[in-house]
Amino acid sequence: MKLDKTKLPKHVGIIMDGNRRWAKSQGLGTIAGHAKAVDSTTENLIERAGELGIEYLTLWAFSTENWNRDRNEVDGIMKLFRRALSSKVEKFSQQGARLQMIGDMSRFDADIQEGMKEAMEVSQDNTKIVVTFALNYGGRDEILRAVRKILSSEHSLLQGSELGATEKDLEKYLDTAGMPDPDLIIRTGGEKRLSGFLTWQSVYSELYFTDVLFPDFSPSELDKALMEYEERQRRFGK
Repeated sequence: MKLDKTKLPKHVGIIMDGNRRWAKSQGLGTIAGHAKAVDSTTENLIERAGELGIEYLTLWAFSTENWNRDRNEVDGIMKLFRRALSSKVEKFSQQGARLQMIGDMSRFDADIQEGMKEAMEVSQDNTKIVVTFALNYGGRDEILRAVRKILSSEHSLLQGSELGATEKDLEKYLDTAGMPDPDLIIRTGGEKRLSGFLTWQSVYSELYFTDVLFPDFSPSELDKALMEYEERQRRFGK
């Protein structure tokens, strides 16, 4: 069965779950699962999405809750972020990807923040696909930060005798401002929940859950999700 490129989603989001379980199943240390996700899985998915003509790919790589994991694991993930920023950005850019980051970047060490900024700058003119990494991201946290921006704005939407704010007004303050909502959200690793991924933006997203652990989520597995998406009928409440 071939994919019908006229029916492909414009924006795909992926909750990258199962790295630790994959490492355990291979008899490896925890960080090995995260390393495979960084070193090969993510790169292959970006390449495949770009080939298909998917315009936006958003990958949830680190949540606001992930800081609560074992200190050694968190430190190992930070090392992987540093490695990816120094070795992967150029390759992603060569694939035509414009890189973006969403989430609260302020908690990361200064060198990681600088690396993220540089990644966005060097790839800003690419047009093949927009690849967004959700880092220190949580849906509720994003909405709270958006509300704080509104309240602190000199031209606050809440000023005046009546609340005239619309959904579109609030969306301008979200991390994803300017991006379309995800048409399809994929979660690997067997869990069947969104856990705060794009809470505002996912209200009409099609959901696809798979038991495949993220390090094993290959381009062919992405194609399976896209084939199922093609069979969905989207009504948006109509």
